[in-house]
Amino acid sequence: MSDAHPEKSPPRGQLFVIAAPSGAGKTSLVKALLARRPQLRLSVSHTTRTPRPNEVEGREYFFVPVEEFRKLAARRAFLEHAQVFDNHYGTGREPVEDHLASGRSVILEIDWQGARQVRASLPQCVTIFILPPSRGALEKRLRARKTESDAAIERRLRDAVGDMSHWNEFDYIVVNDDFDRAVDDLTRIVDSQAEQLRADRPALTPLIAELLA
Repeated sequence: MSDAHPEKSPPRGQLFVIAAPSGAGKTSLVKALLARRPQLRLSVSHTTRTPRPNEVEGREYFFVPVEEFRKLAARRAFLEHAQVFDNHYGTGREPVEDHLASGRSVILEIDWQGARQVRASLPQCVTIFILPPSRGALEKRLRARKTESDAAIERRLRDAVGDMSHWNEFDYIVVNDDFDRAVDDLTRIVDSQAEQLRADRPALTPLIAELLA
């Protein structure tokens, strides 16, 4: 006898795309968000860059040679991919699709170029851009890392202004002035309770003008 009530597949998960200029605190914010909402899945990207001392294969990134990365890109295995500075980064399409189909929501931590590609492939995604509270704060954060030369920092700051000019391509903007408040804001977006954080809110106008000046 056939089952009159076939099991329904779970509602599809939501894809959240989070981007930011270098030094805006995106990685720390995403880590804190995942601690608050452990049911979220973080998509692990592929990269051609060298692992840093504290990074683990498959946790922070899948580290691959340039040639392998190019082969994956040619097979359309990436949902998005981009060159950032001197390295390639890409998001595997299959794991993201598997999570979403299983009803799990996914966080993608990528740059604005990648966000644009994901939006084209999956227009129902929710996009979030993180801004620093000022240009001065951004420079201070980059220098505090003590991992790069002055010339590299200057280059990152120039690139950051270019990145920030794409703020209006995103659904929501979070300003990382106070860390805990920024995590609260991200959590509200994930919980669909953040209409006041839309990118088109007039309160952002003076900050955007200062960051892009």
